[in-house]
Amino acid sequence: MKPAGRESGIVLFNKPFGVLCQFTDAEGRATLADYVDAPGYYPAGRLDRDSEGLLLLTNDGALQQRISHPRFKLTKRYLVQVDGDIDETALQQLRRGVQLKDGPARAIRVRRVEEPAALWERQPPIRVRRNIPTSWVEISLREGRNRQVRRMTAAVNFPTLRLIRTHIGQHGVWSLTSGECRYAASGSTT
Repeated sequence: MKPAGRESGIVLFNKPFGVLCQFTDAEGRATLADYVDAPGYYPAGRLDRDSEGLLLLTNDGALQQRISHPRFKLTKRYLVQVDGDIDETALQQLRRGVQLKDGPARAIRVRRVEEPAALWERQPPIRVRRNIPTSWVEISLREGRNRQVRRMTAAVNFPTLRLIRTHIGQHGVWSLTSGECRYAASGSTT
C-alpha cells in the first residue's frame, strides 16, 4: 500500500503480526515490502515479527537516529495482553524495575487498562485457555532492548500473549488499521 498524503520525512505503519521489519527475506516471509510502497524510506527502530503496532519509517538518517537511539529518550508506549490476572504487586515491580540478563529494566509508566474497543483482530488469534484469564497493561519505556517488554512481564510471572506498540513520541497507531500506512509531518516526532 502506498501511504496516503503528501510526501514527507516519516511514514507511520501499523505493522501486523508476522511481518518482518525489513524489505526482503530469503525465506519468503511477509516483509515491509508487502505493505509499504515508499522508496528510500527505512525503519527507525524495529518490532519483532510476533509484535504488532506502530513502526516509523523515514528517509532522513539523522531523524532515524533521533527516533531509534536510546540516547534521545523518545517515549514508546505499548499495550500488552498478559497471561493471568495481573495484580498490583506485579505492576509495582515493573515500575520499580526488574533485573534482566542484560541488566535492569524499568518502565517509566505502567498501568492496568481495559482492552481498547478500537483494537483490531490479530491473525492468527492468541491462544485462549478457558480457565486462565488474561489482562491488559499499558507500559511506557524510553529504551528498547531486544524483546524487553516480553522479558519484563515474564520476570514478574505474567508472560506476554500479545504486544502492540501504540505510540512513538507523539505519533500514535489508533488512526491506522492493521497493515495501513500514511505519511506524517517529520517535525512532530519528539
